[in-house]
Amino acid sequence: MGVASYVHYRFSELHKGLADSVPDWLKDRIDRANSWLADLDLSAVSLPDFSFDSDAIAAASRAIPDSLPTVSLPSVDLEAFARRFEQAAGVLLGSSDTDDASGSSGSSGSSGSSNSSGSNSSSDGDKRPDFDPYAAAGATAASAAAFGRSDQQQQQQFNQQQQQQQQQPGNQDLLGLTKKLIEIRNLLKSVETGQSALSLPSIVVIGSQSSGKSSVLEAVVGHEFLPKGSNMVTRRPIELTLIHTPDAKEDYGEFPQLGFGKIKDFAQIRRTLTDLNLAVPEEECVSDVPIELRIYSPNVPDLTMVDLPGFIQIHTRGQPAILKDKIAALCTKYIQEPNIILAVSAADVDLANSEALRASRRVDPLGLRTIGVITKLDLVEPYAGAEMLDNKNYPLALGYIGMVNKQQSRGFTQALIRSEDSYFRNHSEFSNSLVGAPTLRRRLMQVLEEHMGRSLHGIVDAVQMELDNARYEFKVQYNDRRISPESYVAESMDILKQRFKAFTHEFGKPQVRSEVRAMLEDKLLKICSDVYWSDEFLGQMPKEALNSPYWQNKLDVSSAALTKSGVGKSAVQLVVDLLTAKMQDITSAEPWLYHDKARQQVLQFSTDILRSKFHTTVDQVENTIKPYKFEVECSDLEWREGQRRAAATLESQLARSQKDLQAIKSTIGRRRLRNAIKQLNRLDRESASSPAPLASSSAVDPPSNASSSSRPSSSLASSFSNLISGSSSAADHDDAGSVVGLNTRLLERARKALELQSGINMMQQRLSAVKSRQCATVDNKVACPEVYLSVVSEKLAYTAVMFIYIELLNEFFFHLPREMDNKLYYGLARDEIRQFARENPAIRKHLDVQERKATLELVMEKLKELTRNRK
Repeated sequence: MGVASYVHYRFSELHKGLADSVPDWLKDRIDRANSWLADLDLSAVSLPDFSFDSDAIAAASRAIPDSLPTVSLPSVDLEAFARRFEQAAGVLLGSSDTDDASGSSGSSGSSGSSNSSGSNSSSDGDKRPDFDPYAAAGATAASAAAFGRSDQQQQQQFNQQQQQQQQQPGNQDLLGLTKKLIEIRNLLKSVETGQSALSLPSIVVIGSQSSGKSSVLEAVVGHEFLPKGSNMVTRRPIELTLIHTPDAKEDYGEFPQLGFGKIKDFAQIRRTLTDLNLAVPEEECVSDVPIELRIYSPNVPDLTMVDLPGFIQIHTRGQPAILKDKIAALCTKYIQEPNIILAVSAADVDLANSEALRASRRVDPLGLRTIGVITKLDLVEPYAGAEMLDNKNYPLALGYIGMVNKQQSRGFTQALIRSEDSYFRNHSEFSNSLVGAPTLRRRLMQVLEEHMGRSLHGIVDAVQMELDNARYEFKVQYNDRRISPESYVAESMDILKQRFKAFTHEFGKPQVRSEVRAMLEDKLLKICSDVYWSDEFLGQMPKEALNSPYWQNKLDVSSAALTKSGVGKSAVQLVVDLLTAKMQDITSAEPWLYHDKARQQVLQFSTDILRSKFHTTVDQVENTIKPYKFEVECSDLEWREGQRRAAATLESQLARSQKDLQAIKSTIGRRRLRNAIKQLNRLDRESASSPAPLASSSAVDPPSNASSSSRPSSSLASSFSNLISGSSSAADHDDAGSVVGLNTRLLERARKALELQSGINMMQQRLSAVKSRQCATVDNKVACPEVYLSVVSEKLAYTAVMFIYIELLNEFFFHLPREMDNKLYYGLARDEIRQFARENPAIRKHLDVQERKATLELVMEKLKELTRNRK
């Protein structure tokens, strides 16, 4: 009782001291607070019976003063008082429950009231009078102003009161439920279910362009961060998640899709949002691909909001004609259940013409999940603004909240609160209305929490059903076998290395020697064709070879052509090409078939190793075969082996030529081929018999001793050229009539058949010579150039392969697996490993089902915990 009396006394003294400095409405609040304290009846309170000794009672009596001390009030500076009073009242009233309608109109807008209409009035059996929060706020504000508190102290007191409100059991439950459900919502967004039953409600902000929609969102967040401009800068939905972080020292935002990390500069957030929106082409103007933004701050509530492009009435030049319909369709998509609609309308536009209210009424006819926000109330008469907020003309179950235009200032939040408070305090018409950014915040928190709480049991059932389906799918398709991206990468690397190891066993010296020998045999055949088989005196070689320097010289020339043809570079390049082709084959099989980037890296590792050893190996091979460029010694055994290989080479080439000739005969037909060959022979004879035109009077006749064997080919070539150019008309008339209409392509094939037949005849002759007794000994090497060149090519191949294997293959086989481990396996980051695994469609599906099951299990665990706590 003594405490209550003392407080009553202090209020009385305060009232007397401020009689000339406080406005009438604040005096009324102080009187109501004083009356509330005076009406306290503690007579029914029974105190326990304490027994003290006489000495203690005497000591306590002496400590009690005879009268209460006189309160000396400090002198008040009226101008400073008025300034500080406005600031204190703005802070306190903006954070308190300023809804008088909770006791008169039965509105549920006050977040601090837990009762229905008339919740401030006590029951008949309760002796305590009603507590008036306005009276407490007025007294506190007056005390703060009278005792000269600074702005910083007032702000600290405001923050303390906010923290005390959050620490109350009801608010704590609200914040905890909303925060946890937002976490669950973010988890469910990562699960592709296709069911709307798994969607938790968000607050969707809709409104016409220039209705103040962006200002409303920024007032809730407390920062200016949304794109501004006249050319429709909001072209994509912005899914905004506000996360209350009481321990954070500063506010920051994150773009989860972009991975930029923490962005503490909200101007940078605005620029990023502007760039992402303007990335939508002008011809489309609107995209339904959302932008995800999360804002962490100790000054924001836990909310999930969506900002959509504003409604328009008519499109401008350069915008598509269907833009209005596209925006309406996008907004309709987002305002479906269970989302809460925040319909923003400007006060200077008749609510009957509000596009936001019209769109919300189509999907929410009763207004059960629509909150109306009236902006720019300072642009209309106060009575007209209050009439919009009374919820009578266009009623909404969740009511309306009024706001005014923001004023440009350094401190966005405080500037808006002071501007709103100053306006609404000076106009009593709004005394029974829900107004201001703080009220909007509390209202959004309350409505979102209520909707989330109502949908909790439905979400639990839907998640349980999805979880059962995911478990069944994981059981049936994968037999509950879990995999991880890391295990898949390790398995893929093992497969690659096993294939490479098998290749190293298959590609040894014998295989390399065979490939190099085949290359040298092709060179051997070309040299024989150029040097020997086209020689007109070839038929005389078996008789004159041993005594004629002509054939000895040809043998030296052919040997030099083979040894000095760049065997070292050709052989090394051949092996490099074989290794590269084999690595392409190895990495083209599953599972590496799906990993193009990794395949290119493996091939690049191979190329780098081979390139680093290429020139060194070429130099080594050229140095080792240099003696063969001057002299090649040959034993009898080597000669017999050379004879066998030369015969095999000729037989192989002969078989290929016969096969090609048979293919031409099968394609053209024997009769047509025979007629075409006759035509070629006739054209050659005509060309040979016709005199050549004289180019000038000084033309020189060909020598008389020129070989007649060269004339037919020259004449044939000339006649064939004339036939192609159309200068010859011989094909237009033929006595037999069988060659009329022969085309150029047919004649080309006929000529190819003649060349193949001539080569076949020549190789048959040389094959007989190679197998003869004359070529059985090394002493007759001049008469058997094919055998001799085969011996030389074998020596070159053996020597080259020996150093190629040492300098190139061994290094390649050793370094490539280690290079793949170091740079491809151990060098991958976690995100790269995950990306690598998801490139395989089968593994991606496996991981999706597994991660979906794990996510749903986590969500179900959180939902069960929430359900238990709410019970």
